[in-house]
Amino acid sequence: MRRWFRLGVGLLSFGYLIFVLNPIQMASLLVYPISPALARRANRWCARSIWGMWVLMAEVWLGIDVTLRGDPLPRRENALVLPNHQTMADVLLLICLAWRCGRLGDLKWFVKDIVKYVPGPGWGMWLLDCIFLKRDWMRDKQGILRLFAKYKEHQIPIFLVSFLEGTRRTPEKLADSQAYAKERGIEVPTHTLVPRTKGFVATMLGLRSHLDAVYDVTLGYPDYTPSLANCFAGEVKRVEIHVRRYPVAELPTDDEALSEWVFARFREKDRLMEAFEAAQAFEGPTWGEKPTVKEWLKSEAV
Repeated sequence: MRRWFRLGVGLLSFGYLIFVLNPIQMASLLVYPISPALARRANRWCARSIWGMWVLMAEVWLGIDVTLRGDPLPRRENALVLPNHQTMADVLLLICLAWRCGRLGDLKWFVKDIVKYVPGPGWGMWLLDCIFLKRDWMRDKQGILRLFAKYKEHQIPIFLVSFLEGTRRTPEKLADSQAYAKERGIEVPTHTLVPRTKGFVATMLGLRSHLDAVYDVTLGYPDYTPSLANCFAGEVKRVEIHVRRYPVAELPTDDEALSEWVFARFREKDRLMEAFEAAQAFEGPTWGEKPTVKEWLKSEAV
């Protein structure tokens, strides 16, 4: 009974998103021609409202212990976030990370094009200027470059998440990725998929002047890999996030070197995940404060 009650509350939060926040976001379209900044501020508030609600539900009400290790991150810097991808629960961990960085309202995602047609999350992400992909570079290129130009022209704060593996890791997809690695003569992964580098290179070339850092993020789930429903049902007790911060100035500038940089990061992720499976925890001291309702009610300064 408790499980279904918790899931019901989670579903109510989606009702709040669809019937309260989405209409506010739609109304912002009427404001945009007069004041783009005001329209963006309204959408930013909506994003922080729903994502902050989910963070509080996860960490305060459901009691999920979110442990952060690695490099402590500064607040409110523009970042490109490169996580591994195992489950839709990854989204929940990443909004918990964005909370600690003061960038919850500035979250933007590279996401499959079909998602923008989903009432609630999809509509909201479209109005937040997230980047929707058809998985065809020639079709995606103009839309991506247009949004990059918009971010820079209007100095829009961003916490941009890119799943470079392109899909969630499953046993079947891991086997396919390992076969691909063997064919190409590259290191065969055991806990991650081979990253797709074209999008990363295009992002760095297009947004380098707008970014402060790249965050290499590795997400770990002790015991088992949960679904998002498992999280909202209160069945997940502990999760871990490991972060490495790389200032943009330290990254290479040419295409080939950027691709190799990404491959190096994913080789490191693979080793981190192997050690995590053995110890059920990442190494290193923890950082970051737990979320509070009081903080949620305060605005994130731009």
